[in-house]
Amino acid sequence: MSLNLSSHMSSMDLLVTLLLLASPVALAKSSPSLPAIFTFGDSIFDAGNNHFNKNCTAQADFPPYGSSFFHQPTGRFTNGRTVADFISQFIGLPLQKPFLELHIQIMNGTLKRFPSNGINFASAGSGFLLDTNKDMRVTPIQTQLQQFQTLVEQNKIEKSIIQESLFLLESGSNDIFNYFLPFQTTTLSPDDYVDSMLTQVNKTIDQIYKLGARRIAIFSLGPVGCVPARALLPNAPTNKCFGKMNVMAKKYNRRLEDIVNIIPTKYPGSIAVFGAVYAITHRFQTYPARYGFSDVSNACCGGGTLGGLKQCGREGYKICNNPNEFMFWDFYHPTERTYHLMSKALWNGNKNKIRPFNLMALATNFTF
Repeated sequence: MSLNLSSHMSSMDLLVTLLLLASPVALAKSSPSLPAIFTFGDSIFDAGNNHFNKNCTAQADFPPYGSSFFHQPTGRFTNGRTVADFISQFIGLPLQKPFLELHIQIMNGTLKRFPSNGINFASAGSGFLLDTNKDMRVTPIQTQLQQFQTLVEQNKIEKSIIQESLFLLESGSNDIFNYFLPFQTTTLSPDDYVDSMLTQVNKTIDQIYKLGARRIAIFSLGPVGCVPARALLPNAPTNKCFGKMNVMAKKYNRRLEDIVNIIPTKYPGSIAVFGAVYAITHRFQTYPARYGFSDVSNACCGGGTLGGLKQCGREGYKICNNPNEFMFWDFYHPTERTYHLMSKALWNGNKNKIRPFNLMALATNFTF
């Protein structure tokens, strides 16, 4: 009898294991080792920090932003969820709230402590360079890190949680786009400008490691030169992507990956992955029908050439009938569906999409 029971239990264990391996979300939820996500970056991640920064003029706190999922504006620069939101859902964590919202709630007494599932510090429009969109009062990476550091130093976040958490980092698109603005005052060459961005990348990694980060996911830039907002630039083509801008983005991405590759050696006990967002997005553009897109050039919501001359929701804008068929939601940002496809590629994709392993492996420790 006991032998039969033992045999039965072994079969059940095998069945459960196979079911877990077949389901990425179930696999992630099976691991208790990832309690939280801390997110730094720009509009790819921003969950509403700009919305709670009333001095900031880079806003998406009006309809039809948020219309496809939240059914109201949340400050996210898309019609629904962002990459950070989807990754949280894949792991099985509640969505992280923006730091500024939490800070306000702590200050007015409606919240007693910062949540245990992580915090989103990202600010749309920000960059690695302090001067990027400074006039819009966005929150640069340096300030985002300072906000996080203050919480750590004041013991508002448990250090043991930090070391087990996932850190998401993505920025730089705004830096590169702004390099091509007609009123840009930089005297740096494209190569020197990329150098200055990467200097800040290194400083950022160094700082989050010192504050306890050990699982780090850094995402490349997408093809910045393909955003509909390139129609705002006097020298950019509108019948194809802006090649010079994409060349600069690719140069930055190559060197960013070199930085990511040496993180485990440079910072003992750390693990890092490189999300190849450029390659992922390029596939959407190259094979749109395969991914269900009918339009990979124009903004679903906007106005003028490419829908790139007016912000979605502002006077004179138009909106498409089916956002799910568009790669771009507004003049700069992808639709929720694009973000979902991108997130799935980063979560359980192969090494063409994320390397040396995917986020599911990073989140569950199965690779190490």
